[in-house]
Amino acid sequence: MRALFALLLLVGLTGCKSTSNLNVVGNFDAERYLGTWYEVARFPHRFEKDMTDVSATYSMNEDNTIKVFNRGYKKNEWKDIEGVAKFKGDKTQGWLKVSFFKPFYASYKIIDLDDDYTRAIVTGPSYGYLWILSRDPVIPQAELDELISKVRNFGFDTEKLIIVDQSRNVK
Repeated sequence: MRALFALLLLVGLTGCKSTSNLNVVGNFDAERYLGTWYEVARFPHRFEKDMTDVSATYSMNEDNTIKVFNRGYKKNEWKDIEGVAKFKGDKTQGWLKVSFFKPFYASYKIIDLDDDYTRAIVTGPSYGYLWILSRDPVIPQAELDELISKVRNFGFDTEKLIIVDQSRNVK
């Protein structure tokens, strides 16, 4: 069943405009990227439909791959899934490939990352995938507006963005 889902996902991606024209961040430091990131905003996807309080926690595995632990709240309960990420190529480039259903991997392109590693814009293999991430569950509106402006300048349709409710993660 997982293989069928992954195959359908890959087939669905072929009809979307590729993000091959977008550069990934350089001078990437995976150690600084590790830890928990919160979804501030995202494009709608079936696998995250109606999900709130979404976070991703990255940690290094012994084999130099990255453990990916995604968590979110849906239908009155926490849902989670664990995956693995590998570098697409050069480890100083913010381009990974992530799998939650081996042997299928999807592109994870970090196209914007602030110097403090506290805000990131991530896309997938097509313009149909986008996440705005933060180390904080909620960010000031002015910062969100600036990130949305960057997303628009990258060529994404910002009208599709969903602002993610993070009320369960606010301390």
